[in-house]
Amino acid sequence: MLLTDRERLILQTIIDDFVRSAHPIGSRKLSKNKQINLSAATIRNVMADLEEKELLEKTHTSSGRIPSEKGYRYYVDHFISPTLKQKNLSIISHIIEDNIYELEQIVQLSTEMLSQLTNYTAIILGPDVTEATLKQVQILPVTEDTAVAILVTSTGHVEHKSFTIPKGVLGSDLEKIVNILNDRLVGVPIMNLTYALETEVYELMKKHIKDYEHMFEYIKSVICYDESVKLYVDGKANLLTQPEFKDVEKVYDFYSFLEEEEAIVNLLMDHGTGLHVRIGKENKVDAVKNLSLITSTFRLNKEQFGTIALIGPMRMEYRKVISLLQSLSNELTNILFPENNDK
Repeated sequence: MLLTDRERLILQTIIDDFVRSAHPIGSRKLSKNKQINLSAATIRNVMADLEEKELLEKTHTSSGRIPSEKGYRYYVDHFISPTLKQKNLSIISHIIEDNIYELEQIVQLSTEMLSQLTNYTAIILGPDVTEATLKQVQILPVTEDTAVAILVTSTGHVEHKSFTIPKGVLGSDLEKIVNILNDRLVGVPIMNLTYALETEVYELMKKHIKDYEHMFEYIKSVICYDESVKLYVDGKANLLTQPEFKDVEKVYDFYSFLEEEEAIVNLLMDHGTGLHVRIGKENKVDAVKNLSLITSTFRLNKEQFGTIALIGPMRMEYRKVISLLQSLSNELTNILFPENNDK
C-alpha cells in the first residue's frame, strides 16, 4: 500500500500519540503539533483518507481516531522494521556475570526482567527436553531417609527431584546405583530413558542392589520426565494495568488461556525461528486475537532454540519491545551457547 508523505506523517504521529495516551486523536490536537505544519481542515482530510484505507478507525465515544489492526501492521512494517538497528542492551548479563546460574535460573530471571521492563506478559519457552540426552545423574542424601536426585541434560537443563530412601538401602547402595545410572544412561535420549531403565538398569540393580524392587520404582519416578518442555511466565496480571482492559471480561479468555500450558507451547512453537510480530486477528488463537504477540528465538546449541514472547495490547510500544527482545535473544544465545560467538 502506497501512502503520501502527509499520510505517513499523520499515521505515525497518531499511532505514537495513541500508544502513549490511550486516547483517540483528533485533528485539532494534531494541528498543534509543531512537526505537522498543516491546518486542522487538511489534517481532517488526510485522516479521512487513512480511514478509507482502513488504517484508522473511529471510536463510538469520541470524534478522534485510533489505529486499526491494519494501521499497526503498516506501522511495524514501514516505520519500525526498516529503521531498527541492532542494539546490545545489557538486560541480564550484568546481573549474572559474577555468579554461576543454572539454565532454569537464567531463563526465569530473563522472564521476570522482561515483564518488569515492558509491563506486559512475558513468556519464555525452554528447549524440548525430549530432544536432549542425559548428561549426568547424582543422588545426594539429605537426611537418613530422604535424598535428592539431580539430573543434567545435554541442553543444560537441571532437574532436582526429592524421594524417600527405602528402608534397608545403604549409602553404599546409593553409590552403586549412581554408578549404574551414569554407566548405562549417559548419552541416552530423554525420551528413551524409561526403556533403558526397564531393561539394562533393572537387571543390573537386581544383580547388585539388595532391595532392588522398591529402589527401582523410586529411581524410575525421578528419572523419567513427565513434561517435554519448560515454560516460564511472568506478569500475568500486567494486562489489567492497561486502560483498554479495565473491564476484566475483555481479558477473561486470555487468562483462561494462560492456565493451559500445552496451548501456550503450541502457540509459540508455531512461530518458527527469528523475530515475528503478530497483531490482533493475525493470531490464530482466539484468546489472543485482541492482543499483540511478539516472539524471538535464542540458540541453546547447534540444533535447539528457545523462544521469548511478549503479549500485550495492540497499543504496544513496538519499537521498545522489539529492541528488548532482539537484545535479550542475543544475550541468552551468548550466555547459553558461547560457541556461537566464535563464528
